[in-house]
Amino acid sequence: MNATHSVSLPDGGRLAYRDEGSGPLVVLLHGGFLDHRQWNAQLQSLPADFRTVAPDARGHGDSTVAAAPFRHTDDVAALIRHFDAGPAILVGVSMGAATATDTALEHPELVRALVVSGAGTSEPEFADGWTARTLAAIWPPLSAGDVAGALKIWNSLTTGPHRDPADLDPAIPALIAEMTAKTWAKHTDTKDWSSHAENTWARAAHLSIPLLAVIGGADSDDHRHNAERLAAGVTGARTVTIADAAHYPNMEHPEEFDMILTEFIDTLS
Repeated sequence: MNATHSVSLPDGGRLAYRDEGSGPLVVLLHGGFLDHRQWNAQLQSLPADFRTVAPDARGHGDSTVAAAPFRHTDDVAALIRHFDAGPAILVGVSMGAATATDTALEHPELVRALVVSGAGTSEPEFADGWTARTLAAIWPPLSAGDVAGALKIWNSLTTGPHRDPADLDPAIPALIAEMTAKTWAKHTDTKDWSSHAENTWARAAHLSIPLLAVIGGADSDDHRHNAERLAAGVTGARTVTIADAAHYPNMEHPEEFDMILTEFIDTLS
């Protein structure tokens, strides 16, 4: 694997990132508790045509843990400014999708287009029951030191509510567990200092940049609906579904995801 770089943030933190290729700047934003390795496939394929940057969010992977209030969106903005190569195409899955949308709202001059999957904004609405129950169920075993038990529950999102773990390439939940365990280990005695943009749904309706929502057809109803809601509220936005994928379509079906992504980017030129 190629080297990971880092950039100093205005508050003294450091953000680790992969930087590959040349061309239009594409920033890949991973899901919660994960790191840039979620994008391993895309870091192999996309640099042939694009400058492809995949950071570890603050407190994730090899990036530093915050000691004061911060917003992921401001970290992404600092990263883009560091490259002096914006505006960037932001591609996010789950938490990364929420961060991408927040960045378009808070730093519009830095964002050329958005691709979101598994989330809409940083103010998700959970109504189906399954998602909220699954997320809540992680914390009791994790607090009791049962990391393996918590990881098994967390990987329910990888499978989705409509499939069996046997339906997946086992390498995918294994990597999800590896990334998540690394991030959890950084936060055993630390406070969550993160915050997010506000009034995001109303503000998102005024976005005027190209937007694509990539939906995992086997994802939870809530995750699908939040991404679909964002696309439905933005003029000209499009939605594409990868039927046999849940919360991480770029990992389950990288070739299909990459084709959808590159075709969307081609429409921007």
